[in-house]
Amino acid sequence: MATTNVTVRMDENLKADFEEMLADFGLNTSVAINIFARQVVYERRIPFAIARDRPNAATRAAMEDTRARRGLSKTFSSVKDLMADLDA
Repeated sequence: MATTNVTVRMDENLKADFEEMLADFGLNTSVAINIFARQVVYERRIPFAIARDRPNAATRAAMEDTRARRGLSKTFSSVKDLMADLDA
């Protein structure tokens, strides 16, 4: 099978961190990019979620409060109880 070269521009610190991590797996950059390309073609999609920036500290704290059910509004066992509370 014929091969071709691909050039990728990347921040040099990211490249160093990437290569260090790959070395822990016994891989190099070329092998890792080939694995990624094959997986994209096989799955016909990017094989991981692509999300916006990570939430900031305040948002992360609010998310944790919600998971821990801290600071949430009251709960009611009936609509009647809810309406009584709203009218109070």
